[in-house]
Amino acid sequence: MTDWDDAYQNGKYISGGDSYLGMWKVKSATFRESLPEARREIGVAYGAHVREVYDLFLPENPPKGVVIFIHGGYWQSLDHRLWSHLAAGPMAHGWAVAMPGYPLCPEVGIAEITQTIVRAIGAIGDRISGEIIICGHSAGGHLTARMACDDIPLPHATRVRRYASISGVHDLRPLTRTGLNAALKLDMATAAAESPALKTPRAGVELLAWVGEKERPEFLRQNNLLGNIWRGAFAKTGCVHAKGHHHFSVIGDMAEANSPLTKALIA
Repeated sequence: MTDWDDAYQNGKYISGGDSYLGMWKVKSATFRESLPEARREIGVAYGAHVREVYDLFLPENPPKGVVIFIHGGYWQSLDHRLWSHLAAGPMAHGWAVAMPGYPLCPEVGIAEITQTIVRAIGAIGDRISGEIIICGHSAGGHLTARMACDDIPLPHATRVRRYASISGVHDLRPLTRTGLNAALKLDMATAAAESPALKTPRAGVELLAWVGEKERPEFLRQNNLLGNIWRGAFAKTGCVHAKGHHHFSVIGDMAEANSPLTKALIA
């Protein structure tokens, strides 16, 4: 690898890649507006920072549990409100879905974001009883896997059925050689300290590492890396290359009740 910046570029290798953000924004706003007020709780605070809030979407009947979705954006952009429509798939099966926001780099570092997500899961688990499924996309996939590491004192850990990292980045050390690091401010030590692939999974963890088969080679490598190394650490792991999908389309399946991704999440 000679060009690490290019390795983490997604949009320029996806036809119509610049249209996805606008499409997601419209779909999410439409989804929120379509729900009765009694089935949506928007901007619930779990901390003092303006971004420390979560949105909660409820199924028609008392929920079986809650799916917590952590958004991506390379830890430095985007917002949890962009992904509301993804709640539709799990909700169709009787699950509540919570989507936390979090402060972004460079205002905070990745280690601080990790601890913010820990607090979010604590608050969401206090709000909704039953089993918990934690999932996330891209940087959110990293944060999902980070929650499964044994150095994280995760609230409600015994209630977590599985963790699903979708197109996740699990070894942060290559990012030290990219332009992204202007905001992330990682060195090799801090990158290693927040890399799930270099950590030990909590006992009994079930991990699903899911990636689009048409993604950049680096994302395929990152996906397989965590699944393989955690299998050696005795975690129950599954690695999936989703057919026909790239980095932006792979997450869209979560909005569909009977998609392979939704079925794998709630199985």
